[in-house]
Amino acid sequence: MRVVIAEDNALLREGLVLLLTSAGHEVVGVAVTGPEVLPTLLEHRPDAAVLDVRMPPGFRDEGLRAALEARERIPGLPVLVLSQYVEESYAAELLAGGAGGLGYLLKDRIGRVDAFLDALERVAAGGTALDPEVVTELLTRRKDSPLDALTPREREVLGLMAEGRDNATIARTLVVTERAVHKHIGNVFLKLGLPASDSGHRRVLAVLAYLNNR
Repeated sequence: MRVVIAEDNALLREGLVLLLTSAGHEVVGVAVTGPEVLPTLLEHRPDAAVLDVRMPPGFRDEGLRAALEARERIPGLPVLVLSQYVEESYAAELLAGGAGGLGYLLKDRIGRVDAFLDALERVAAGGTALDPEVVTELLTRRKDSPLDALTPREREVLGLMAEGRDNATIARTLVVTERAVHKHIGNVFLKLGLPASDSGHRRVLAVLAYLNNR
């Protein structure tokens, strides 16, 4: 996989390069400031981009803005955005377009190498990867909504769905059968008034759209 990295912290940037190359991927370009991100992406047109949300010169949302513009210029460009803290508005804005190939992770997640690489590969394949802490924030802030009708198990399934997990992974995580997972997903979609679908990232995006608009 050809990857572009946009990260101003030199230690983290070099760590990402080492991690990705050790996993057999090729880092074809790096950017260390916000204005460098889009030109680097347009030059290399990578298979995936790993971008920090806050970058110089303003340390506000330069990486996110570059990611959104890059997706307009290179439709379908897989982007995995990294953030120091849970910032729901950034996650919501990134995912608002209703397309796959997007991820939002906390930087702490990079230390869990297998999980990070799995998230990047899912995003590169057109899927969705949302940090569990962001999912938790989205689920717990909702008051007086159909989410209240979900059972504890259905909420667990919904959380894993929102992270981008497939049925087999959810079944392994919860130590239940895939048939049980399929049933729980059906109940979740029914209670949330969403069209039932097992078609990969589409169901994830449907869930996220619901959560972000309550």
